[in-house]
Amino acid sequence: MNIVAKFIKALNSDASPWQIAFAVMFALIVGLTPFWRLHNLIILCLVLGFRVNLGSFLAALTLFSGLAYLFDPAMIGVGEGLLASESLQPFWTQLYANNLARLGQFNHTLTLGSLSVSLLLAPFVLIATRFLVGQYRNRLRAWVNRLRIARLLKASGVYRWYQALAD
Repeated sequence: MNIVAKFIKALNSDASPWQIAFAVMFALIVGLTPFWRLHNLIILCLVLGFRVNLGSFLAALTLFSGLAYLFDPAMIGVGEGLLASESLQPFWTQLYANNLARLGQFNHTLTLGSLSVSLLLAPFVLIATRFLVGQYRNRLRAWVNRLRIARLLKASGVYRWYQALAD
């Protein structure tokens, strides 16, 4: 509940739409791939090093981690297809011979498949999230605030509870 409240607060805050979009994109990559991998450590460093909205990152990470369980069989198939491709065999051999590259664990079908799929989806998710946040702020937020139920909720103790929870 706290994560959802922080995401809603981020949507309604002065945070840049790009900050929220990059948070969702990074969460896509971390959420769809097995967590304890080198590329996720690098992404977590990027999230903490740059001005990325952490509430949005955590909310999207929760969502994408849940979706990952549904799509794991398909991502294993993608990884297996990439690893079994005859044309890529010299590349995988060279990669596995490198000690640093071996830390990436790309010889695991789930790691390779999920990272490949998430990297292919990342630019689309980035642009779509930026567009949706902008549309929400320009059109939907004003409409939601005019609703009678929204005014009633803001006047009630539920809204004060939400504000305290979001802070």
